Amino acid sequence: MSDPKKKLPLKKIAAAVVFLLLAAFMAKVTPSVEIAWVSAILLLTIYLFAFEIVEVDVAAVSIMVLLGLTELLAPLMGLEKGLVDNQRLFDGFASNAVISIIAVMVIGAGLDRTGIMSKVAAFILRIGGTTEKRIIPIISGTVAFISSFMQNVGAAALFIPVVSRISARSGLPMSRLLMPMGFCAILGGTVTLVGSSPLILLNDLILTSNHALPPERQMEAWGLFSVTPVGVALVLSGIAYFVLAGRWVLPESRGEAGTTTASSTMEYFHDVYGIDYSLYEVVVPEGSPLVGKKLDDVETAYAIRVIATKLAGQETRVGPNTIARDVEFQPGMVLGIVASEENLDHFVEKYGLKKRDSLRTFAEDLAATKAGIAEIVIPPGSNLVGKSARDVWMRKTYGIAMIALHRGGKTMGEGEDIRNIPLQAGDTLVVHTRWDALARLEKDPNFVVVTTEYPHEEERPHKLGWAIVFFSIALSMVLFTDIRLSVALLTGAVGMVISGVLDIEEAYRAVSWKTVFLLASLIPLGLAVETSGTAKWIAEQTLSVVGHMPVWVIQSAIAALATFFTLVMSNVGATVLLVPLAVNIAVGVDADPALFALTVAIATSNSFIIPTHQVNALIMGPAGYRVADFMRAGGIMTLLFLVVSMAVMNLVY
Repeated sequence: MSDPKKKLPLKKIAAAVVFLLLAAFMAKVTPSVEIAWVSAILLLTIYLFAFEIVEVDVAAVSIMVLLGLTELLAPLMGLEKGLVDNQRLFDGFASNAVISIIAVMVIGAGLDRTGIMSKVAAFILRIGGTTEKRIIPIISGTVAFISSFMQNVGAAALFIPVVSRISARSGLPMSRLLMPMGFCAILGGTVTLVGSSPLILLNDLILTSNHALPPERQMEAWGLFSVTPVGVALVLSGIAYFVLAGRWVLPESRGEAGTTTASSTMEYFHDVYGIDYSLYEVVVPEGSPLVGKKLDDVETAYAIRVIATKLAGQETRVGPNTIARDVEFQPGMVLGIVASEENLDHFVEKYGLKKRDSLRTFAEDLAATKAGIAEIVIPPGSNLVGKSARDVWMRKTYGIAMIALHRGGKTMGEGEDIRNIPLQAGDTLVVHTRWDALARLEKDPNFVVVTTEYPHEEERPHKLGWAIVFFSIALSMVLFTDIRLSVALLTGAVGMVISGVLDIEEAYRAVSWKTVFLLASLIPLGLAVETSGTAKWIAEQTLSVVGHMPVWVIQSAIAALATFFTLVMSNVGATVLLVPLAVNIAVGVDADPALFALTVAIATSNSFIIPTHQVNALIMGPAGYRVADFMRAGGIMTLLFLVVSMAVMNLVY
């Protein structure tokens, strides 16, 4: 049987031949040399994206450079001038869309740093549990609602940290959650007339088109909620699609390079030290024999380690200066325990405790982003040499709960009374700790912290007020003023930095430069498609084929054209180009021109097949998606979008 890896280059070569033949055919049928070259470069872009010859951002930058070189090579290409004016080649890096996406990344990071996104994630987990079919509708529906009143890329950016935390706590890969969230952010933009740029432009384009129409065919402007039936139907169909078909169309598990998970961490400690511990949540009921006993009475005997407690009406107790061996068990107390499943079950059965299926009370405090297992070495000269963990009240003093002690090639566990063993230089302690406590231990000369791959970022809850103020300012400017979107969002982003919610280095790190270069580099291609007349020619050729068919077929063709154009050029450019064309066609076939204009404005949100939409580009990195993932899930979503939108528009309007 042949190696499938050897087949892949052959497929790419075969596809390249097909694309070359298609480009040669286009060169013969196009009305000008400019359109022929733009069509060839457009086909090259699609080929590079579809078959991932290089990374998508590298492909986009290469296409931008190629367009720039056409100014030098114009005589050889039979052109009077380059396909794109080199003075405008890098306009994408200063475009409204790219600056806006940089700003929302910074704003999202600022809100995340205050801890508010963790609270949102904890709330969603309390409602939805840890099952994919419950979490996806909650996240996607929330983002779609927010997206109906603000730019969809902003709504998506705000929820990426939330999804990250939900992924860490539920064990669901980000690749299973981010795509439904991103797609529904795009769909949410169709719920109101201010949800996306094409819909915001729609009424202006209608008023402009009215100048050329006879009085009896004048179009009325659409209201804020006129499009809501279509948008709601699209959002519901998108959520239903991922709930029902997500298991087949979403990637199983793929993350950005360098990402570590709680499961991979535990695998490491299992392989190195032979320990097999997990986190559990247990409730002490009324009448349990455990009531009145102290932690010290049971932990060693049952080989468990209590790392968090909570009584009804009180705050959770976890970390330094909270839990000690003399803490007494009380009725209704919730315990966070690190133990092997076998030892935990023995303890639960002995004292009639209630074991929960998942973390609920401590979902926030013991999330992988807040706490975990770490390695610490006792160095020579440490003040702890000769003392035991019990002598120094290690859990209470330092906030580290020792679950294993490794010495001389042997690992001893909780059941071997390791807390009474005097520590020696070179001892490795395997502990459960909050990451903020571990960060403090890195500065303590009594310890050498071996674990370095953990979240070092310090949360700043005291900056929550400033974060909300500047987020509200930015949002208010977007919703209630005519100021440019990028200026409004940058106001919020700069405010986050000036107020100390983020420092400038953290702001730079918050930006996904892969996304920035992908979007900025594709803008010149859209410019070439539009200014060369390629877009208009493709539209005219398509409509010449379907112009004699029933009205609904012509309307569907216009929607399909808008879908295609929005993949290769800005949705605003596609809308401006196609709305006048659609209005004229509607008048010619005695259809409703306002409905045809609306068809264009809605269909330009149908951008799911390749990651050229701002939202898709934004989620690609964190989830580790490939273009093939978008083509698989987005292909079906594109067809679903067309069917649902066409059906609802013709039923309602």
